[in-house]
Amino acid sequence: MSKLKIAIQKSGRLSEKSILLLKECGISLTKGNRKLRTLANNFPLEVLFLRDDDIPQYVEQGIADIGILGENEVYEKDKNVEVIKQLGFAKCKLSLAIPKEENYTDLSYFQNKRIATSYPKILTQFFEEKNMQVEIEEIGGSVEIAPSIGLADAILDIVSTGSTLIMNGLKEVEQVMKCQAVLISNQKLSEEKQTILDKLLFRINAVDRAKNSKYILLNTPNEAIPKICEILPGMKSPTILPLAEEGWSSLHSVVQEDVFWDIIDQIKDLGAQGILVAPIEKMII
Repeated sequence: MSKLKIAIQKSGRLSEKSILLLKECGISLTKGNRKLRTLANNFPLEVLFLRDDDIPQYVEQGIADIGILGENEVYEKDKNVEVIKQLGFAKCKLSLAIPKEENYTDLSYFQNKRIATSYPKILTQFFEEKNMQVEIEEIGGSVEIAPSIGLADAILDIVSTGSTLIMNGLKEVEQVMKCQAVLISNQKLSEEKQTILDKLLFRINAVDRAKNSKYILLNTPNEAIPKICEILPGMKSPTILPLAEEGWSSLHSVVQEDVFWDIIDQIKDLGAQGILVAPIEKMII
């Protein structure tokens, strides 16, 4: 049977998150040195550990069938690959930063300025859309030091917490794009490999839905059930079980993480008691 080859970053936070995702999907990887490749014990998957900026090319060429990497690298390399899912982790942004002592009013500040970056394609497209002229200094690493050594007037780089900018006397002034980890695919997968990918996506989606949801159990007076059901629709409708105490029921449902606290306040006002909330490991619909 064919194995689906997935390329992930060989080290760093994104690599760790990618391996964790596979583990959450019930995929067990063989132990040992994973500098180059490893196999799954219980799923037709082979993992290749590569430089993140090489992954788009390898997926385009079919050396890897799919890959996990940051959106920034996908758009910068501009290879013939398909983004098939945003994964929701390794979130950051590509931002323009300038020396902290500089006075910044708007984007016109960058007209005819020299900007250092590892993302020249993204930067060029950004300023072309603004009909502005800038000079781009492409460098491979340590972008933050460029203004202090006179190499550039500003930088475009990945920003997560902003602490690196502060340490180098810089301040973020414009956001160019938001980024997160994505799953990309070769556009000419065989039917057999596409079937394996569909099974993998099924597992990823189940994990993803679970992370964004909570399982809620509560006791409620029966007269409040109709209104609570309007607030807690669940996947189809809440599960309702009678309690030993007459006039009361136990209600079970699922709520989305982003509206959780607002819903809790509403159902408490309706008389709900003994509210229990539990994480969901997998959610299949």
